[in-house]
Amino acid sequence: MVTFEDRLDEESKAVLEMIPESLLDLSDIPAARAAIEGLMAAMFASAPEIPGVETEDHWVPGAPGDPDVMVRVYTPSGIEGPVPALYWIHGGGMVLGDVPMDDLNCKGVALEMGCVVASVEYRLAPEHPHPAPIEDCYAGLKWLAENADSLGVDSSRIAIGGASAGGGLAAALALLARDRAEVQVIFQQLVYPMLDDRNITPASHYVQHPKVWNRKANIAGWSALLGKPAGSDGVSPYASPARAEDLSGLPPAFIIVGELDLFVDEDIEYAQRLIQAGVPVELHVFPGAFHGSDLMVPTCENSQRWATIRTAALRQALHGSA
Repeated sequence: MVTFEDRLDEESKAVLEMIPESLLDLSDIPAARAAIEGLMAAMFASAPEIPGVETEDHWVPGAPGDPDVMVRVYTPSGIEGPVPALYWIHGGGMVLGDVPMDDLNCKGVALEMGCVVASVEYRLAPEHPHPAPIEDCYAGLKWLAENADSLGVDSSRIAIGGASAGGGLAAALALLARDRAEVQVIFQQLVYPMLDDRNITPASHYVQHPKVWNRKANIAGWSALLGKPAGSDGVSPYASPARAEDLSGLPPAFIIVGELDLFVDEDIEYAQRLIQAGVPVELHVFPGAFHGSDLMVPTCENSQRWATIRTAALRQALHGSA
C-alpha cells in the first residue's frame, strides 16, 4: 500500500521533518496552544511587514447572555468606500488558534483586494463548546453588516471565509445566516473546511501522519467542540455542516482542498450536495497537497497555483472580475 509519506514531494517531506511530533497532541490542549503560538511567532519573525493597511480591534455585542466578541478590522489606507468586505474565521481544529495568527493573510487580502477584512476572535472549545464558537461568529458578522456604513463597507457585498476549522465555521455561518435571514452573504470561501464530525470517510482513516492534522487530532477537536464523542447522534448542522439536510438557498461556494487532506472526501461530498441543491460551486482538489501545505510550503509551484486560483475566485466574488 502506498503510504501518506510516499505521496509527498521532497520539499514537503523536508518541511514536515522540522515539525515536532508533539505539536498536534491534543491530550494537553493548553500545551498545544502554547506550541502553536511559538511556531507562529517564529514564522512571523522572518515575515516582511505589510504596510498600507490600518488595523483596529472592536469589541462587539455577543449573543444574549454571552460576552462581547473581538473583531479585528483591516482597512487599506486611503481607500474610498463603500468597498466589499471579507469576514474571516481562523482555523485551529476548534480548540487552537487566534486572530493574530492570520494577521499577515488578512492584511494581504485587504491590500490586494481593495476590501475591508474583518477577523473574528471566537471562543474555543473545550472551555466553550458549541454553540459558543458559531454564535460568536454570527455576532461578529451581524455587527459588520449593521455597521457597514461607518466601516466603509458595501453591505450588499459581504463574503465569508475561513480555513480548516474556520472553513467549517464559515460553512455553518452560511447556514445560520440563511436561516436567521438578518444578514446577506454573497459568497463563502471554504479552504480545506472541517465539515463532518462523523469521521467515516476513507480519507479520514487514511491520514494518520502525526505532523499534519490527522484522524486522532480531528476526533479530539470535534469531541471538544460537541462536548460529547464525535459522531454522536443529534449533532446540530450549525456545529457540523455536513449534517445539514437542506443546502438550498446558500451563497455561492469556493472549496479548495488537497488530495492528501483528511477532509478531502467530506469536502468533495459537500460540494456535490451544494450543486445538487442548486448552489453555484467552484471546487479544486490539488494533487500532492496536504492539510495546510499552502502555508507550510508556500513557495512551491503547487502552492503558488493554489494562491492564484483562490485569489482570483475571491476577486470575482467581491468585484465581479478575476
